[in-house]
Formats: sequence, structure tokens, C-alpha cells
Amino acid sequence: MDVDPMTRPEKLPAPAVEQWLEGRSWTREADALVRTFVFPDFRSALAFVVSVGCWAERRDHHPDVELGWGRVRLRWTTHDAGGITRLDLEGAEASDGAAPR
Repeated sequence: MDVDPMTRPEKLPAPAVEQWLEGRSWTREADALVRTFVFPDFRSALAFVVSVGCWAERRDHHPDVELGWGRVRLRWTTHDAGGITRLDLEGAEASDGAAPR
């Protein structure tokens, strides 16, 4: 599902974000969802970044990415809305789905 850039979602209220966070490995840092994923090597971490990047590119909504040996830190926020939107929740969920189990 591609996102129409003319209909960007609005910033979610804090209680909605807190409810979404319950039971998940994500945290809230200011106006962003953040999670660090751990991998056995650089190749696995890079493959994960490529997978998340392809999802993000299809939706024209991109996380901040920190890639290191065996780790990837993602930060999802919607700059246009000034905080977390449904796009960020969807991005975080897609990132979870792209991570090896």
C-alpha cells in the first residue's frame, strides 16, 4: 500500500502511542519510535537494512538508520507531522517482520 504524500497522517496522541508500545520491543524517545536489532554479523545486519529500506521506499516514509557490526538501530518519526503517526507504527511493525526470528 503506497502512501499518498498529499494525505500524510496526523501526529498520534501520546496515549495511543503508549498503548501501541505495550508488550513490544520498541521504546519512545521524544517524538520517535526506537529499537536496536542485534544480528550475528555485518552481512545479516546489512540485509535487514536493505529489507527495511525497500519497504520504506515503496511507502515514501523512511526511518533514521544506524548500521554497525551486528546491530541496527532504527528511529521512526514523521517529520512533517512533528512526531509519531500511523506510518511510523506501520514502519516499526514492518521492521519487526523483516527481522529474523
